Amino acid sequence: MLNRVLVEDVLLRALTTGGDFAEIYAENRFNNSIKMVEGKVEKANSGRDYGIGIRIFNDTNVIYAYTNDDSRDNLLKIAKEAAQALKNDPYKDCLEFNTKSINNNHPIDIYPDKKTQMEKVELMEQAHKVAAGYDRLINQVIINYIDSVQNVLIANSNGLFIEDERVRTRTGIHAIASRENEKQTGSAHPGAHMGYEFYDDINIEKFAENAARMAVTMINSDYAPGGKMPVIIENGMGGVIFHEACGHGLEATSVAKNTSVFADKLNKKIASDLVTAIDDGTISNAWGSQNIDDEGLPTRKNVLIKDGILKGFLVDRLNGRRMNMEPTGSGRRESYRYAPTSRMTNTYIANGDSKRKEIIENTEYGLYAKEMGGGSVNPATGEFNFSVREGYLVRDGKIDKPVRGATLIGKGSEILKKIDMVGDNLEFGQGMCGSISGSVPTNVGQPTIRVSELTVGGRKGEKQ
Repeated sequence: MLNRVLVEDVLLRALTTGGDFAEIYAENRFNNSIKMVEGKVEKANSGRDYGIGIRIFNDTNVIYAYTNDDSRDNLLKIAKEAAQALKNDPYKDCLEFNTKSINNNHPIDIYPDKKTQMEKVELMEQAHKVAAGYDRLINQVIINYIDSVQNVLIANSNGLFIEDERVRTRTGIHAIASRENEKQTGSAHPGAHMGYEFYDDINIEKFAENAARMAVTMINSDYAPGGKMPVIIENGMGGVIFHEACGHGLEATSVAKNTSVFADKLNKKIASDLVTAIDDGTISNAWGSQNIDDEGLPTRKNVLIKDGILKGFLVDRLNGRRMNMEPTGSGRRESYRYAPTSRMTNTYIANGDSKRKEIIENTEYGLYAKEMGGGSVNPATGEFNFSVREGYLVRDGKIDKPVRGATLIGKGSEILKKIDMVGDNLEFGQGMCGSISGSVPTNVGQPTIRVSELTVGGRKGEKQ
């Protein structure tokens, strides 16, 4: 995207007023999206997003600027203007790049542009047909298809010069069941760091059927009772609670500012002995994976919690300086418009020894949260409030009737200690995570787990 001579000149210009580190992030991304409502294409967009970000450090002071004009004169001008915010003696007068080769963990067989828009629409029509035909209560189906090919170049004044390619594809299926004035939504969002071959690996019709089943089940259910009780959280998207209520508190973005409840807990017990939690950006073709992070460092498997003991944080370059810690390959950003910061990739609670059936059989009474919905979290305290998209009561060790309207309320630091059973059926769910560096693809995951006691928000007076 940019030649080495230009990159070197821009980095040197950025260091003329006393910066001790400078970085260029160049991005060339092709995006494609299609929206289908009731079996008809409502919107189709495709386009290119191209730009360059320039970042300068002086100790822990940072300046960031970006542009989509890659002419030599403009890039030198942007670098000079950014450098003006730092006043000191020039740091360097020459650079020597060390080109890094990529160990590609994410092979691509079929690039999305090798498939026509009509072929992609036909895939969406298959999903629509299954979801819409599942039950007469399904009155609307919305399907969103996306794919993207992103090429990045990252170079810095430490001599790094590296390029990478990221290819992602994903489909969101929303089935809405309606009766009189009530509506319930079921959804599925399969995605991967893969090309179009992803749809050879999955059965999109099964995802569509499950979305419709969820909506119909919930509209036919009673309202959930409230109170404190054991809660079984199913695998896959159940991991969103750890991601939101605990994972963000383990990012250096908050730890470095001492705004995380876990900031002073390194090497201390913060969870049940059964809990081992990991963030792994190297999982082959996983939705949240990358070969390198957005600071040019290899992604890696970071063990955050081991047998209940806090073992590490997710650290980017800048916050690593503030914390006197090495980066962990966790610097991420939505695009060149954002400076990177520490972010999760594929974050999950590792497998335990219990069987899912055993967890249910050992629960006399409680809530089974089969599918989690959205929620809100205070990262400073870990206090959370999450909706349960699909829930069931558990009675006498068996899954009983479906219930709707349940919410899970608690604190991340407390829920970790109350996990008393961990299954052996780890699965992942795909989502988008927002933070100060924009929205990035992330996987959440866990096996089936049981929390011994958690506050469930429901309807007062409902029979238990």
